Amino acid sequence: MKTCILWFLSLCFTHASVIQVVQIFQPISLHGSDVNDEVDGIDEALQAAVLSRPMALTGGFPEVLVESVAKPHQLPTNNPNYQIKEVNLVVLCGVMLNASIDDDGVLQVEINIGNLKIPEDVDLTARQVLKIVSVAIRKTLIDYNSMQKDEMKVILRIVGTNESNNGLQDLGMKYLVPGKGE
Repeated sequence: MKTCILWFLSLCFTHASVIQVVQIFQPISLHGSDVNDEVDGIDEALQAAVLSRPMALTGGFPEVLVESVAKPHQLPTNNPNYQIKEVNLVVLCGVMLNASIDDDGVLQVEINIGNLKIPEDVDLTARQVLKIVSVAIRKTLIDYNSMQKDEMKVILRIVGTNESNNGLQDLGMKYLVPGKGE
């Protein structure tokens, strides 16, 4: 009987996970459309935007939030002429996102550009792409943390650089994401 109870409890715990519906902001390419947008913190009109979409996620929060910024995204359309299959700039440009919490509780975010390649039909520079990705990460964390009690410390690093793009490391930053407080 004791074995059956332990087996049942282990079965319950292995299949139990919390699913949260959250807003994830993604850096979206507007190529193939007729619009430009101004992205927060980038003072020029670009064929890109940072837009939110709801996702049902499970896993370690806030790490999974950052990694979800990199999920593929195909825009729904009612126009048969719009044939764009992927609009997420992270996916389009071969960027990788990784997030982890260090021993001090700081969220460490790495934007890995080791495989960065901007498609010909995406009219953006590497610097613009990384700025837009950073804005998407920050907006995602702000939205999520607005419901959390404590502020969140974030360190964002650009990794995977080489001799020709080493200067992009200056886009790394440290910031605090406010919580809702008491």
